[in-house]
Amino acid sequence: MAHPPIDWHARAREIRVDGRAVIEGERRDALNGETFACISPINGQSLGEIARGRQPDIDAAVASARAAFDDGRWAHKPPAVRKRLLQRFAEKILAAKDELALLETLDMGKPIQYALSVDVPSTARCIQWYAEATDKIYDEIAPTPRSALALITREPVGVVGVVVPWNYPMIMAAWKLGPALAAGNSVVLKPSEKSPLTALRLAELAVEAGIPPGVFNVVPGYGHEAGEALALHMQVDAIGFTGSTRTGRRMLEYAGRSNLKRVFNELGGKSAFVVFDDFSDIDRAAATVAGSMFFNQGESCNAPSRVLVHERVADAFVERVVAQAPKYQPADPLDATTVMGALVDDTQLRTVLGYIDAGQAEGARCAAGGRQARTASGGYYVEPTVFDGVTNQMKIAREEIFGPVMGVIRFRTEDEAIAIANDSSYGLQASVWSENINRAHRVARALRAGTVHVNQYDEDDITVPFGGYKQSGNGRDKSLHAFDKYTELKTTWLRID
Repeated sequence: MAHPPIDWHARAREIRVDGRAVIEGERRDALNGETFACISPINGQSLGEIARGRQPDIDAAVASARAAFDDGRWAHKPPAVRKRLLQRFAEKILAAKDELALLETLDMGKPIQYALSVDVPSTARCIQWYAEATDKIYDEIAPTPRSALALITREPVGVVGVVVPWNYPMIMAAWKLGPALAAGNSVVLKPSEKSPLTALRLAELAVEAGIPPGVFNVVPGYGHEAGEALALHMQVDAIGFTGSTRTGRRMLEYAGRSNLKRVFNELGGKSAFVVFDDFSDIDRAAATVAGSMFFNQGESCNAPSRVLVHERVADAFVERVVAQAPKYQPADPLDATTVMGALVDDTQLRTVLGYIDAGQAEGARCAAGGRQARTASGGYYVEPTVFDGVTNQMKIAREEIFGPVMGVIRFRTEDEAIAIANDSSYGLQASVWSENINRAHRVARALRAGTVHVNQYDEDDITVPFGGYKQSGNGRDKSLHAFDKYTELKTTWLRID
């Protein structure tokens, strides 16, 4: 028998936010008692108070993580045991799917249908996948002379600091938690102050699953306070960071100023979506770029915001993309039919509107959208926006907007398309649309990006690495390659007499 639809507004009225940190498996206020308001972008109303973690709170969390690592309560468990506990953690996440989805939607404004169908299951799938990998990664024996035996073993790096952004709070945390915990590390997570709620709940679920206290700690707070304290901490051995390129630079500086901890940055993007005139299904290409660009309100580092289209098909392509825009008009995120929700806060709203103004001032034609929406709601909404007549020198083509704004750039030749696509400080993702197999391979090889899609966009899963070239960062999230970030390689050389 079918269950009645959930009244998400009623659920939202009943929810009680607990904004306290999770240290040593327990909820704790900030040591100085300070808090900050958690504002929902849906309506601009406060959801509750969040502990404002500062250096003393980070010190306490790192001390907890260090003790947990040093006494081996997690790192020394057999891989099969860590596997079972992480699998149980994934099961706990799925069992709490309604609660986690609602917290995610209230906190950062994404539609509830996607929080339920994408964010929660992707988070659980990531933890479960790395759990399965825990007892399937083998060490090595080097091909030495018969007089020696050389062992190459992976060991956990120690205490891992994790700093994640506000756009996919659970998924981004899981991409780092999965391999870090599976490898035997202890973790201190600093979520974005704009969306801390699900990270705090995940830490509780980990303890409920049997992961020992101290192994996974969460300290909410501002980046310049808690985040900086974590990155500078002398007892933190590695930092996994996802966020802006500007902050990623600071993470590298903090490592140099402290203990030269390894830093792995997954940063911004300005991904090129390249459509050649030999691709016949222009409707599918247009629908794909609209769906990828406007998903999550355009607040995705891999959003295809630079759309390069051959001049012979550009007019028809723009017409079809503009026709897609009405499907993505922002609406109430707690309505189960909504496909585009609210930007994360007023600051991001003003930033996106500023880029729209800049695009018009520099001569691009606003073919769709371009305005704030749903102003009576008190929330932060922007229409899906399409610019035509963009050049790659314009601000909207050079800088990451992190909102539902795409720019169409026209090109004439394959070489020109490659040159424009690569003329960016970023190199996260790209896409090539061509029915010429030689061209598809040729262009894909020429594009300087961590992931290149061919005749599709965003089709991937946990089995393949995610990360970028150039100022889009270093290291890779997802896949078995992520273990490289959270393990040390040790050589043990034995002489055989």
